[in-house]
Amino acid sequence: MPEIKIVPLGAGQEVGRSCILVTIGGKNVMLDCGMHMGFNDERRFPDFSYITQKGKLDDFIDCVIISHFHLDHCGALPYMTEMVGYNGPIYMTIPTKAIVPVLLEDFRKVQVKYRNDPFIFTSNMIKDCMNKVKTISLHEELMVCNGDFNMTPDRHLGPAEIDRCRPDVLISESTYATTIRDSKRARERDFLKKVHDCINNGGKVLIPVFALGRAQELCILLESYWERMNLSIPIYVSKGMAEKAVDYYKLFVTWTSEKIKKTFVKRNMFDFKHVLPFEDSFADTPGPMVVFATPGMLHSGQSLKIFKKWATNEKNMVIMPGYCVQGTVGSKLIAGVRKLDLENGATLEVKLSVEYMSFSAHADSKGIVQLIRNCDPRHVLFVHGEDSKMEFLKQKVERMLSIPVLKPRNGQNVAVNTIPSIVIETSPQLLKDSLSNFNHPVDPDIFQASLFVDKNLKSIELLRSDEVLKRMEWEPHQVEFILDVGVCEGGLNCLLEQIQQEMYETGRFRSQFKSGTNDLIIDNEVILSVYSEKELRVVFQRGKIGMVTKIMKILKDCTTLSLSP
Repeated sequence: MPEIKIVPLGAGQEVGRSCILVTIGGKNVMLDCGMHMGFNDERRFPDFSYITQKGKLDDFIDCVIISHFHLDHCGALPYMTEMVGYNGPIYMTIPTKAIVPVLLEDFRKVQVKYRNDPFIFTSNMIKDCMNKVKTISLHEELMVCNGDFNMTPDRHLGPAEIDRCRPDVLISESTYATTIRDSKRARERDFLKKVHDCINNGGKVLIPVFALGRAQELCILLESYWERMNLSIPIYVSKGMAEKAVDYYKLFVTWTSEKIKKTFVKRNMFDFKHVLPFEDSFADTPGPMVVFATPGMLHSGQSLKIFKKWATNEKNMVIMPGYCVQGTVGSKLIAGVRKLDLENGATLEVKLSVEYMSFSAHADSKGIVQLIRNCDPRHVLFVHGEDSKMEFLKQKVERMLSIPVLKPRNGQNVAVNTIPSIVIETSPQLLKDSLSNFNHPVDPDIFQASLFVDKNLKSIELLRSDEVLKRMEWEPHQVEFILDVGVCEGGLNCLLEQIQQEMYETGRFRSQFKSGTNDLIIDNEVILSVYSEKELRVVFQRGKIGMVTKIMKILKDCTTLSLSP
């Protein structure tokens, strides 16, 4: 039985460095190639040793498909192509290809500036890597694997949608496998209240974000609130990265939500009136402000630098709007740690308020189950989640939906058996013929066809006999059958007239007597003639078995005559 083989090279029972190798139809397809934000050495990258201990990856991977531009899904691409060695095709959408190199370059600069990272790739490596990328458009034929998804619509993006495609296996992220969020409207109200209360008290609000996604979503929210409340407190976003992000959203507005597409001509929602670019010196400016700074997990860069300056003032606040992997400053703050050990050996006393408010791009438990129910797969495989949370959701899905669930660890091979299927194309004319007889009783004459197999075994078609003859340039050869039916003496002409009447009443067959004879011809195919005083001869071709069966039934049901032995 055919099977699909799957092995996580990253994101197996962990969040981050998404990288799943799928073997299907004799091809090895890698889904995503991300990095782990909780490590600063080679552990941040997928473990390619599960594929090969040495040599390039080209012999083991046929192609790579990138779901979206988040670094935990694409950040290891330059490492894979330029440092490990891979020259095969990489597929992603047009907006993703435009945004990925910008995010990679920003990450590289931060690592070099703040960490002097020896494992990081160079700018040229990023360029060489992106030259290998091929773009695809939406709604082309693709297999189903979600990267990050959310069933709840945002202000700038619509909800995740999927048809009921019933795949053999659905590979799903499970970051928030045990979380059920409040309604989006309730979370937005809570967010606005906390921000407003803090700045009213003279405090500063730091919102660590990644450059694209949550930053724009929350900027739109604050922009409309500032306008409505007539506030003048400055809102800042990290200079450069976030500005470029807004430019990309303008460029790819056709990929955004329906609301933004409809209002874009009159008003571009990304042209912010109250949101300004942030300079490093602004962090020391007295007075309240709101700052969106990258990166989102407070593991490095400008957001961590600002946090260190503001952490000791209890008037200030940091709002964590998304998931933070273990080991990052963000994850420690969410866990309630108030004394942080910094890299240089110093400690930092955290006095500002810490709020965790999930505006993540990931679906919660309810959204994951909804996707599985909509998709209706035969198997589910969870990745990009913590083991204990995966186990909870695994049991829930198996109990509620009766679908088997797998949750392999990194390097663990799993196989999913598939149901073999053969695609058979049917000729339009054959379908028309069968539909024209759709309301008639079941009869072997209604649907007769030939199974046509291409000599290279690349296609199978169901065709009418005349279509096969034409395709093969064959001359037709007919086989004629003769059936002699013995009946009681006399009354044969009366019997033929009765058969003609009953065939007429079926509404399907045309029949008439041949001029000057007693031969009854039905549909120009079957001939009934008086062979002798006690015999009725039926002449027909192989394709009219159903009609002959009907005639024989009429003969048997006849009450005035009986069949002879």
